[in-house]
Formats: sequence, structure tokens, C-alpha cells
Amino acid sequence: MPKLSIRDLKVRGKRVLVRVDFNVPVEERDGKIVITDDTRIREALPTINWLREHGAKTILMSHFGRPKGKPVEKYSLRPIGDYLHTLINHPVIFSHDTIGKIPEEIIAHMKEGDVALLENVRFQPEEEANDPEFAKALAKLGDLYVNDAFGAAHRAHASTAGITKFISTAAIGFLMEKELRYLHEELDRPGKPFVVIMGGAKVSDKIGVLKALMEKADTILICGAMANTFFKAQGIPIGASRVEADKIDLANELLALAKEKGVKLVLPADAIIAQEVKAGAPSRESGTLTPEHGIPDGWQNLDAGPETIARFTGEIAIAKTILWNGPPGVFEIPDFAKGTFAIARALAQSNATTIIGGGDSVTAVKQAGVADKMTFISTGGGASLELLEGKELPGVAALSEKS
Repeated sequence: MPKLSIRDLKVRGKRVLVRVDFNVPVEERDGKIVITDDTRIREALPTINWLREHGAKTILMSHFGRPKGKPVEKYSLRPIGDYLHTLINHPVIFSHDTIGKIPEEIIAHMKEGDVALLENVRFQPEEEANDPEFAKALAKLGDLYVNDAFGAAHRAHASTAGITKFISTAAIGFLMEKELRYLHEELDRPGKPFVVIMGGAKVSDKIGVLKALMEKADTILICGAMANTFFKAQGIPIGASRVEADKIDLANELLALAKEKGVKLVLPADAIIAQEVKAGAPSRESGTLTPEHGIPDGWQNLDAGPETIARFTGEIAIAKTILWNGPPGVFEIPDFAKGTFAIARALAQSNATTIIGGGDSVTAVKQAGVADKMTFISTGGGASLELLEGKELPGVAALSEKS
């Protein structure tokens, strides 16, 4: 059943509790907290602004960092509220408490179009425990509930799932709607050829996703450190490269499954290798990787080589739908960023529907300066992987169904 949408709600004069995902990267500069990537905040603006324009009293709640169930000053949402104020050009009332008298009094004095932000829900141990009393105390603050926190939708926490048991109407926000449209509906019937680029550190993190995508993909390009496990399975020496030695049988199983399904599974043909993972470390091209000519002892696979880049960009050029999750190299270090940025630029130049599935790939397209050329960039790392795997997301399942 389709879920109730924010568009279906009559919000004027109503207290609308909105679960957002303001868990953004920050750093401290001159004693001040500076947001280094505001994507998740900006992506929540369509929902916040729609509620304001329609006369709602908007009460935002979010988690931030891992404070482990107690107040930690550096994880306060206050600086996030100050930043949101500058984006919506309207005061954001901040509540130092998440539940109880302080937020109740603030909300009682709110006018139509006002916005308030509650303190970090993870300052309460009951949040991650999905404690019903805490969920009930949150629900008491609002008349309606909207979940727009896709990045936290795979967690069955009090503010994402438990709260819906104590509030009559729970709808999806615009960001959540967009995430589900691209990662679920669009990829259910992808334009062909459908090319998946899967990278990152561990093949074990992506087993379920790879198996699920083999039902739909025409080509899967494996890259990053996870490729090392596949190399080892094929008898290609990998030197000192990071590998999941206990997952070699799994890599063989995935290779066999691809063959059985008629999916073209492409591994890197070569690599940029170095003895140390640091800027300025001597590096070189590996040459074509074979069982006879692999990565030498003491050297590590840190980026895609020129042959791999040519092979991958060739597949990207003919694709109609592309999903990218996980970079081919340690792109945070410029010496090992060439492969990652080449893939980002190839996606930008393609005519395909390009979907960036969260995590490091999002950072990569931004650093490559091509984020605006992508069809869709997901805000959820873990949530996007679980959705691609075909799992039900607790934060979505708990919402009201459209009658």
C-alpha cells in the first residue's frame, strides 16, 4: 500500500512533528562548530518550507553523532538550528530539552509558520531502545507526524518508528518520497542496460545488495578494496592489500551466481599501487592483473588503473541506468583519486539516469564538481543499502497507509 504523504495533510494551525536527518559532518574552527556538508539540511527544506507556507507549527527532531544516550555538548543541535535559521530566513526556536515542560511551553507559544528544533533525540537512552514511554512523550508534542529522515529510516527507534503508535496520522515528507521513488520504484524497472558500480571496503557489507541487484542488472562493475577478495578468489596475488580472507568462498559464489544469471561481472583489470596509504607515498601502475602477474608483496591496491578506468567508462557510456555505491580508490588522498573522479565525470557525461547510493560516492561526486549533473543523490548510506537489498525499512513501514 502507498504511504500517506505530507501532501495529504491539512496542517494549518496544527503542531506537526517532523523527524529530519540533521546528522551532518562538522568540524571545529576557532572554537565554533562548522558544517562541512549541509546536503541533508538542504534536502529537508522542501518539507519545512511547505509546512511553513501552509500554516503549520513545525517541530523538528533529529539525532546527531553518537552521544550514547547522554547529553554531550559537541553533539548539541543548537548550531544546526542557527544554521537552519540562515537557510529559511526565519527564526528557529531551540529547545534545550527533547521532551517535557521546556518543549511543551515553547510549542504552546508557537504561531502558524513558526519552526522549533528539539535537542538531539539521542541524548536520551530511550531513543535507540525504542522505549514506548519516550515515544509517547514525543508524540504528546504534536498533532501530526511526518518522517523525512531517510538516512535513519532503517532504524526502529522511538522517533522513527515507536512514535507512530501514539499519533493518529504519520506521513512521509518530500525527501523520503524522492528517495523511495528513485531507489525503489526507478530501480524496480530500470532502463536497460542497467549498470551497477559497487565499491568500498568490504564485500561482506554488500552481499545482500549484490545478490538482489543480480536479478535486475546487466553489468556489475566491482571496484575498491572489495575487489581484492575477488582477486584472491581467482588466484591473483594481492600483496599487502586489504582483503576479507574469510569471504573468498563468498566471492566465488557471487561470480558463479553472475554467470548463472547472465550478468556481466567486471573486475578491475589493473590498479594504482603503493606501499603506504598516505599522500606523497611512491606509487605506480600495476600493469594487467593476472594469476602470474599480481600485486607484489608489500604493495597495496589503492586506486583503479588506466585499463580499469577505460573499461569502466566504456560500460558507463552505453548504460541507460547507473547505480553507484562505493568508490574505487582512497580518493581522500589526491594521489589515489584519479579513478574515483574519472567515474564521477563519466557519469556526468552519460545520458543515463544516474543514481548515487549514499555514503562516500556522494562525497566523491561533490569533490569532482559534478553533483549537479547527477539525476539523484541519496542522503542515506545504510538505509539505501537496505532498501536496495529489498528489506523493509522500519521508519517507512510504521507510517500511515493511504486509504
